[in-house]
Amino acid sequence: MTARRFRDDRGVPHVRADDPLALAAAQGRVTAYDRAWQLEVERHRAEGTSAAFLGADALGWDRFARQVRLADTARRCHAALDPATAAWVDAYVAGVNAGLAAGAARAPEFAAVGLAPGRWLPWTPLAVWLSHHILFAGFPTKLWREHVAQRLGPAAVDLFATDGPSVAGSNGWLLAADRTGTGAALLAGDPHRFIEVPGVYQQIRLACPEYDVVGLAVPGVPGLPHFAHAGAVAWAITNAMADYQDVYAERLRRRGSTVEALGPDGWRPAHAHVETVEVAGADPVDVEVVETDRGPVIAGGPDQGSAMSLRCPPRVRAELGFAALPELLRARTVADVDRALRHWVEPVNVVQAADIAGGLLHRVAGAVPVRHADNRLRVVPAWRAEHAWRGWHAPLPRAEVAGRAVMANERGLAAPLGVEFAPPHRARRIAELLDARRDWTADELAVVHTDTYLGSAEPLLAVLAGLTGLGPDAAALRDRLLRWDRRMDADSTDAADFATLRAAVVRRLAADPALAALADPPAYPEVFAPWLALTPRVGYALEHLLGTDRLPGLDVATVVRAAVEEVAGRPRVRWGDLHRLVPWRALPGPDAGPRLAGDHDCVLATSSVPGVTYRCARGPAARFVWDLARREDSRWVVPLGACGVPDDPHHHDQASAWLAGDLLPVTTDWDKLTEERDEH
Repeated sequence: MTARRFRDDRGVPHVRADDPLALAAAQGRVTAYDRAWQLEVERHRAEGTSAAFLGADALGWDRFARQVRLADTARRCHAALDPATAAWVDAYVAGVNAGLAAGAARAPEFAAVGLAPGRWLPWTPLAVWLSHHILFAGFPTKLWREHVAQRLGPAAVDLFATDGPSVAGSNGWLLAADRTGTGAALLAGDPHRFIEVPGVYQQIRLACPEYDVVGLAVPGVPGLPHFAHAGAVAWAITNAMADYQDVYAERLRRRGSTVEALGPDGWRPAHAHVETVEVAGADPVDVEVVETDRGPVIAGGPDQGSAMSLRCPPRVRAELGFAALPELLRARTVADVDRALRHWVEPVNVVQAADIAGGLLHRVAGAVPVRHADNRLRVVPAWRAEHAWRGWHAPLPRAEVAGRAVMANERGLAAPLGVEFAPPHRARRIAELLDARRDWTADELAVVHTDTYLGSAEPLLAVLAGLTGLGPDAAALRDRLLRWDRRMDADSTDAADFATLRAAVVRRLAADPALAALADPPAYPEVFAPWLALTPRVGYALEHLLGTDRLPGLDVATVVRAAVEEVAGRPRVRWGDLHRLVPWRALPGPDAGPRLAGDHDCVLATSSVPGVTYRCARGPAARFVWDLARREDSRWVVPLGACGVPDDPHHHDQASAWLAGDLLPVTTDWDKLTEERDEH
């Protein structure tokens, strides 16, 4: 088996091999060479061993990874793979192991923490996938709803169970041939994830006699599961926002050396053992791992009076859906993509696809259990039989595409499967922009990706418009904002004024006596803290809270009036001076990055946390347009670059294009590539 590696002028690897197994090995090897540090961080996170070199700050995650049994679930899922898929994954792992030493020699982070590259096991890619997606469905929101119900009463839950930003989302849209200027479909989007260094998506091309596919890979996982163009067909996904994980209240007790859990049939033995987490610069920490018939215990325990377990499809089914990945690479039509998705399990996605024959696809893919309606909303009692799972939803929703289809995590195609979705603003704005013309080309779609209109501004501005008797500075601020064009442009002082006012309103609402009972959530594990903090919850639910009359004593107009008077008269700044990129890094880095346009409800979804920070950690982790008329006319860009090595010329050579909203050509002509000799 032989493989050859090429690079384009942006350092993107183009890998060509004699067969799919050799190609999978070559993908693993070039990924290890370009992103050894990232791969090893992800492996250790998946195994719950990252605190051994990252220190106490990583302990909370490691404890959760051990308790939720990420590695054990990955082992089970790998053991259940069909032989052909297992061989393909194993080939990728062999490639990673072959390339790690050379890749680590390029990456200064290893020396900085005294870490040597380890060895990937056959199930490691599945563990990495699980680690990325275990929180994707936002099950900790059920802990928040439980907190609200207990403190404010069940009727108050839907005040906060509102459509708002989640862990991850995306924009995506599909234009049929009659809406383009090319005579064929265009498929475009941008996944919204935490911006990481290196990036969470890897631009790559995978070619062998059986297929030739270009797209965005997840480092550590073979194939191109999310976004790819195979020449004759292309596909893309967004988070469906489905609810497919359940949290159970457990009653546990010790009986001698065993742990028992109360279920519908009485007390039953639970699995229990202790693992030790090594922590750099501190003593090791013992973690008790307990699993009931529902699933692993993620909070509390047999000695703490209460506990909660998590039930999720991969643990129940011993299946992640990896059999779909090699089938997707072989796809030639939307029917092939549709067929491959019969395997898909986690996470639950909305998928769009188009092919050169005019075929179009818009459907939900994944595994969603059938169960009691309360399971989707709250923590439910493990000892009540009515909360058991009763099979799987099938068939999952799909829709015909008439001209264009938009997917932006809104309450749309997947509505029967979820509880909370993204606000409708992004989806509506994308549709409005797309409907303005019928001759779109790949180059021109950047204006959609980078639109900064903030549809969610209206409720606060409506309250502001009704305020009278303001001081001179506050009245001037009110009048400016009512004339504002609602665009969160980086150089806009009006956008900064709005964001400053919004932050003040959020903080005042969070401090209001009407919400005081929510200020101190239960002592859940720290990994769930982002879902349980009051101020972010108020910030994300602001539209709804501004219009409610169900919180006794809350006077919204008084709160907004006080906030306007508070911020009026301050020196004016531009939005980009406040709204700066702060990407996630495993090791400490610069405090703040470049200035940004956009906001969490703009199509240009650069998310901050209203009332907490103006800085942005989550945004478009890539942008792409797949052109079905000519693949070489497709476009893409990532926030940094193709390589994860800090001093490599392609570490961040796409950053300026990403910031400017530009899209870069997808090179497909082998004659325009440079072959990389096998020196690693």
